Amino acid sequence: MHTLENVRALSFLSFPGLSPLPSMPCCSLPSPGFSGPLPWWLGMMDIVIQGIWKASSWENTSRPLPTSYSPRYVEAAWYTWWMKEGFFKPEYQHQVPHWKPETFSLSIPPPNVTGSLHLGHALTVAIEDALVRWKRMQGYKVLWVPGSDHAGIATQAVVERKIWKERGVLRQQLSREEFLQEVWTWKEEKGNEIFQQLKVMGASLDWDRVCFTMDSGFSQAVTEAFVQLYEQGMIYRDRRLVNWSCALQSAISDIEVSRTEPMLGRTELSVPGVQGKVPFGVLVTFAYKVEGEEGVELPVATTRPETMLGDVAVAVHPEDPRYTHLHGKRLRHPFTGRLLPVITDPLVEQEMGTGAVKVTPAHNYLDHEMACGHGLPCVSVIAEDGTMTSECGEWLQGLNRFLAREKVLAALKEKGLYRGAREHPLVLPLCSRSGDVIEILLKSQWFLRCEEMAHKAVESGCLKFTPRFQEKKWRTWLLNIKDWCISRQLWWGHQIPAYRVSYGHATEQKNEELWVVGRTEAEAQKKAVSMLGKSEEDLELVRDADVLDTWFSSGLFPFAALGWPHQTGDLQQFYPNSLLETGSDLLFFWVARMVMLGKQLTGKLPFSQVMLHSMVCDAHGRKMSKSLGNVIDPLDVVRGAPLQVLQENLQKSNLDPREVAIAMEGQRRNFPQGIPECGADALRFALCSYCAQGDSINLDVAAVENANRFCNKVWNALKFTLAALGDGFAPLDPEEVFPSSPMEKWILSHLYHTAEVCAQKFEEYELHSAASSVHLFWLHNFCDVYLESVKPILRSGDPARLLSTRHTLHSCVDLALRLLSPFMPFLSEELWQRLPKISSQAPPSICVARCPNTEHLAHWCHPEEEANFLLVQEVIRAVRALRATYQLTKARPAGEACSTLFSKRKVHFPLGMVGSLKCQRAGYASPPESCITARTKYHTTVCVDLQVRAESGISGIKTGAWGKSGKMVTK
Repeated sequence: MHTLENVRALSFLSFPGLSPLPSMPCCSLPSPGFSGPLPWWLGMMDIVIQGIWKASSWENTSRPLPTSYSPRYVEAAWYTWWMKEGFFKPEYQHQVPHWKPETFSLSIPPPNVTGSLHLGHALTVAIEDALVRWKRMQGYKVLWVPGSDHAGIATQAVVERKIWKERGVLRQQLSREEFLQEVWTWKEEKGNEIFQQLKVMGASLDWDRVCFTMDSGFSQAVTEAFVQLYEQGMIYRDRRLVNWSCALQSAISDIEVSRTEPMLGRTELSVPGVQGKVPFGVLVTFAYKVEGEEGVELPVATTRPETMLGDVAVAVHPEDPRYTHLHGKRLRHPFTGRLLPVITDPLVEQEMGTGAVKVTPAHNYLDHEMACGHGLPCVSVIAEDGTMTSECGEWLQGLNRFLAREKVLAALKEKGLYRGAREHPLVLPLCSRSGDVIEILLKSQWFLRCEEMAHKAVESGCLKFTPRFQEKKWRTWLLNIKDWCISRQLWWGHQIPAYRVSYGHATEQKNEELWVVGRTEAEAQKKAVSMLGKSEEDLELVRDADVLDTWFSSGLFPFAALGWPHQTGDLQQFYPNSLLETGSDLLFFWVARMVMLGKQLTGKLPFSQVMLHSMVCDAHGRKMSKSLGNVIDPLDVVRGAPLQVLQENLQKSNLDPREVAIAMEGQRRNFPQGIPECGADALRFALCSYCAQGDSINLDVAAVENANRFCNKVWNALKFTLAALGDGFAPLDPEEVFPSSPMEKWILSHLYHTAEVCAQKFEEYELHSAASSVHLFWLHNFCDVYLESVKPILRSGDPARLLSTRHTLHSCVDLALRLLSPFMPFLSEELWQRLPKISSQAPPSICVARCPNTEHLAHWCHPEEEANFLLVQEVIRAVRALRATYQLTKARPAGEACSTLFSKRKVHFPLGMVGSLKCQRAGYASPPESCITARTKYHTTVCVDLQVRAESGISGIKTGAWGKSGKMVTK
């Protein structure tokens, strides 16, 4: 009986994977002695109470299985016990009898502390956890390192939106220290939430080795890496063009620049910080007047008329006959009054626009290259915040760049220099983090030389890729790599360990930037004294306020997480990692950085094998996007979420109100009934069942529901098996089980080959094939066929047959659960614990039990029985189909099928639902007209003879396959 005290106590408890119980007013609780129907939510109490009981003592699994499978019950407490026993630590492997001296190590791609995990993370966890659990069961010393990433740009942007939404405060209104405190508070909340989500998913990580990329030890590694690379001449500071996000007011790297779909003409887009939409895809033509020649002009075309304030020349192709007479002439700028030379350069495309190109070297890569070749100056006209600079004059200074565009066009028209506009194809570069239109600005930044490191990575030839086609993309990108801008103008991140040195008067210092790099300010001070030959009192050091690109620190993760630069035991034992598994979209963002930095700083590749999985899309193949309302939170699939909850979570997010409205409509369309509760095991199995190396994974929640039904099928199979084994059953080791009947040979042979396939596919990282093989065995071999076949034997009372059947049942379930365990750890543990143990030395958990070893089970391999039964299965399917079609559901016939495919000996397969079937060699002939028939693909005709017994009203059914004699053989 559930008392009020039970409910009150339980309301304060929470468990990994278990949603909090609903809060109910006291008046809604049933009073003592209440005999009416209980409230719906009290129906959950059995599950919760049993979960609490399980957490206190795992040995109590000797209690009967609950009536039906419930992921809440199964997944409530095992993770806590696994952690308590230390199964996920590599040191535990010495306690298992099948332990190996070899190690298997990998690091989880550290999730960003920007929010909750998404389905891409869930796929990563499902794949990596399956791999490490399999290796652990093989006896390897396994280390899977957990961690999280500070994600500089992304996290700063999220926190900025949060404090603006909650308090109406901009980052610039806070001091750096105040803002960083806000970020740390966010990190603590979200970091813990992420780790809890990983536990809910069953990730068997070693939590004693958890790592955050802003931890003090990791920060020391980042500083050491920067200093070493600087001293090796790999890091340098230069004033160069960079990709600039005005919304973030920071430089970003090339791979953080996304591209719009090609615009065929005028297209209006929303731009952060600009009211209304901005038109793009318009080519404007205006004219420069030639100095000293009345009525002579040179027309130029541009999609960026606002940057014409930074023009320093106009270039034409040296062989363009249209402009030969203007070579060496000068043009008068209509707004600044500057004289612009007409230069010739073969880089100019004569067919583009007017064939004359405005040269704006401070805001265009090609223009900058051209200007450097002709000794032209650079004039910056767009500031860091996207407004026009003082170089433009007071009439434009401080105006947003896109508003300035309209003002410049109006001024050109007023001066009679506007020559028209036309639609023009365009691909626009965007900041992948903020969605802002990228500006090309001339800035002093820190750069990392990549060409040498990239060539070392390629030339080593030791890195293997799964799938193989990714290797070509990898080589092409690395061999064409450019230097990496690693500095970011942010507050959240690893502050660059570089100090600007100043001394004396400005005239004495000659206006040069002097920088020293040191692990500490004291070290930097000593270097400055040595470099300049001055005393410490004469020098002033100011640390660079910029931070490092997040991918710089993330690139150190495989070795920094193990203690580098210190030679720790973990570093010596588990580095290089055995494998890197991550999304294919991170091949250049992260994988390339790790390989280059690992090789340069440690002398070794950080891993020898790279496994890349595809992007998770929705059921329709669309990229998951909050604005589409098709984003699926893994925990919503695990625990279930009504539509109302999905919508409430959206409203609590930091999304723009307009995006929230669109997303809510998308949710109503995609999930009209919400998301059903499926459990972590079902989600993991569904994700692993997809071919992860394809173009994309189009996840349908229906696939997870199917996996949940599979869990229920396995659950019921175990209930049947435990009942069949009975009390006091003493199982044999599988190596000592020898099948005696054709059905036992058939099922154990299938299990043998399933174990073979799993072992092979895990080694080849084809987890979808391994999952499919396990699913096939459980569902179609064991449940649909073998369990049906043993029911008559269990009723027969034959002691010898019963004992042999029970040993076969136990071996099948024991080893099949072990094969299932990497994919469904919770369910397999729950059921395996309830099986009778082979000996007192049995492993305490299935996750440290030995995986099936086919070398010791060769006596189970009976390919002839598997081949024979293919025909039998076809006959059974045909008979069942005929029975269903003609609604012949009451009779349980027994028949004899004849086929030229069988040997003369009769093979007896009891079949439960359709009685029994004998198979023998025979010829072919036409069946009588009184029969209904179905043909199988094995040249056999299955017949059901309809004989109505008038006295009973029950159809008598004969089944068989017809030979040359024309006689249907029945039993």
